[in-house]
Parts: sequence; structure tokens; C-alpha cells
Amino acid sequence: MATSGTLLIGQGETVQALHLPVANRHGLIAGATGTGKTTTLRLMAEGFSRAGVPVFLADVKGDIAGLAKPGEPKGFILERAAKMGLDWKPEGSPVVFWDLFGVQGHPLRATVSEIGPVLLAQMLQLNDTQEGV
Repeated sequence: MATSGTLLIGQGETVQALHLPVANRHGLIAGATGTGKTTTLRLMAEGFSRAGVPVFLADVKGDIAGLAKPGEPKGFILERAAKMGLDWKPEGSPVVFWDLFGVQGHPLRATVSEIGPVLLAQMLQLNDTQEGV
């Protein structure tokens, strides 16, 4: 694993780590389908959470929701971690699921003026004529 004050991002011949004191408050992970964007984001979110840094993720597709529970340790993953000298074990992270409608998660509270006309029109499922009024 990375040393204290760093997040392990990856490891090949050398360790690639992000130093917490110089971590930016915002970031962008970009790439083609299947290049590891979600895995990288999950790894960073888990690392920040372990370090006590609050993380906010907008998970529209539900790819990151699994952070709440520890994963199943598969043999090939444990073998790979051991080969790389990593002391890895699956663990969950503290997660709160916010839900605009308050049905499947923690209700998100906002006033009508804070929501704005575009989101309000989507929430009320207005057509173009209704939206223009």
C-alpha cells in the first residue's frame, strides 16, 4: 500500500501515488470505454475516505454504489495483490445515497428557488408549452 499521507493509484515497476497534501479539490478522469476510469475513481474515493477526507460522487449509472459493502475476495485478486506486495483486503466505505425524490435514499432538501426552472420542469415532467409558462 501507499505510505501515510498518500493514496496508491497504481503499481507496476514503480508505485504511483497521489500525495494528499497536494491533492486538488477537483479532478477529471477521462478516457475511452474500458480504460479503467470507474476503477480509478473508486480507488481514489476509497483512499480519500480511509484518509478521512469527505468524498462527493455523482453516480448516475450506479457503478460506484458498491463502495458501501466490502467486496468478495477472489483468488486471482488476492494472488495479484500478494505478487505486487500489497496487503489488500476488501472493506466497505461510509456511504449516504441522496435521492431527489426521497424514495430510494436520503431525501435531498432544497427550496423551489434553489432548484431552478430547468430541474423543476424535469421533476414535474412538464412539456415545452408548460415549461415556457
